[in-house]
Amino acid sequence: QVQLVESGGGLVQAGGSLRLSCVASGRTFSTLAMAWFRQAPGKEREFVSTISWSTTGTYLGDSVKGRFTISRDNGENTVYLQMNSLNPDHPAVYYCASCTIARRARASDYVYWGQGTQVTVSS
Repeated sequence: QVQLVESGGGLVQAGGSLRLSCVASGRTFSTLAMAWFRQAPGKEREFVSTISWSTTGTYLGDSVKGRFTISRDNGENTVYLQMNSLNPDHPAVYYCASCTIARRARASDYVYWGQGTQVTVSS
């Protein structure tokens, strides 16, 4: 069992930045691949980014390349999502997820999920 708790969401102006955090517990964090997804009202959950357990393998969705960065600190059991140049297309609930296989972009591949953190972008 893995418990995931996200934080760092909030209201930001268009063009601004936020950093999301997700703290994991319940299983050796360094063995897990971690990911971020987002879901806007009325839309399906969308893949944002994933990072392997070794931190060397990162993968970004096409819509966030060049603006978002994923990283992790295995000593702190935490994965981060740095979001820059946010625009009104980005507001959504952002979810942290984990699984044991790296470079997965489908939500169905992830077993454990956090409760989500809301990101709102004002124009």
